[in-house]
Amino acid sequence: MDEPTFPRRIAVLGSSGSIGKNTLEVLVASEGRLVPVLLSVHRRTDILAEQLRQLRVPPRWVVVTDETADCSPLQHLPKNVECFFGHESLCKLVRHSDVDVVLSAIVGSAGLTSTLAALEAGKTVALANKESLVMGGQLLTDLVKTHGGGLLPVDSEHSAVMQALWACAPQPRDLRPPLVRDVEKIILTASGGPFRTRSLAELENVTVEDALAHPTWKMGKKITIDSATLMNKALEIIEARWFFDVPVEKIGVVIHPQSLVHSMVEFVDGSVIAQMSPPDMRLPIQLALNYPLRFPGPSLKMNWQQMQTLEFHPPDFDRFPALQLGLEAAASGGTAGAVINAANEVAVSAFLDGTLPFQDIVKVCRMVLEHHDFEPHPTLEQLLTIDCWARQEAGRRVR
Repeated sequence: MDEPTFPRRIAVLGSSGSIGKNTLEVLVASEGRLVPVLLSVHRRTDILAEQLRQLRVPPRWVVVTDETADCSPLQHLPKNVECFFGHESLCKLVRHSDVDVVLSAIVGSAGLTSTLAALEAGKTVALANKESLVMGGQLLTDLVKTHGGGLLPVDSEHSAVMQALWACAPQPRDLRPPLVRDVEKIILTASGGPFRTRSLAELENVTVEDALAHPTWKMGKKITIDSATLMNKALEIIEARWFFDVPVEKIGVVIHPQSLVHSMVEFVDGSVIAQMSPPDMRLPIQLALNYPLRFPGPSLKMNWQQMQTLEFHPPDFDRFPALQLGLEAAASGGTAGAVINAANEVAVSAFLDGTLPFQDIVKVCRMVLEHHDFEPHPTLEQLLTIDCWARQEAGRRVR
């Protein structure tokens, strides 16, 4: 493995979201090891302007991807900060030689093109945008092999799996040796969301307020609803299939309400290696940006003077059918992930608007999946086409 070098120049795509804000906290706390060179937002120029005021060292570039956004908050940029607009500008800048690591946290399928652009340029991508891997897993992993970049997980579950694999790698912290032969099962943990103990009948009357009341994590609305349906875990199953190059039969889910064990790896000899920490996204973010090294950081630490209880329950596939959908899509590959992702975004939006019952979110996703023209080896153009079709089809079924 090459000797790690610092400082690292970081591009934060989606800095106005929850992951982006946590990333800036990690950068500020890094004591100069991690330096922001690019921040992007879609519309929230007010948040971007405030972030620029808070950073001791401002980035070289900022990008607003929505060209119709109100840019009045950016009238007085810090000296030497250049402002660009549109997705094309973002894709061009992530390829720049002054960018070392790209933190991809743009919500939804909009993050796919910039993630692909970074990997085509041989960059290391710290991936928080799960939709990119769900939609184009084969494309992303092929680019890593072709251009020599890297793809590191920022999701707490996949970061935990990566750390468990580190523990058993022939060379410490090097994931390149073939480890799959030693893995019996990758076990993704799920909090169970706010409806872990509700019956099927009770789920029929779920309100938006109920679904947004997550017991342990503070997240944006879309991912919070995904956690309530366990669609987030379905998408993470697909992610794990690509991140770690394992067949679906080696991926499982367990309900863990305390959200302290973030995932586990069971090896063929029966050993189980788990990663454990308080629920705090700054830890997996910092780990990905500093890979393969660890440093002190701002994330919460375990309180070993406090009694802890750890529970693990098998998931209920009847109450949470999204899990079965995720397993099927991961096994199919091709366009299946893109279809589920697109349909889910439309269905979640309809639920938040009050036009679709909670229980129908996954039903809409399954109907769209079963009626699409499956392509086993899609190109980027085919993925974007099927994404558009799936959104239209989901919208038609919602209406």
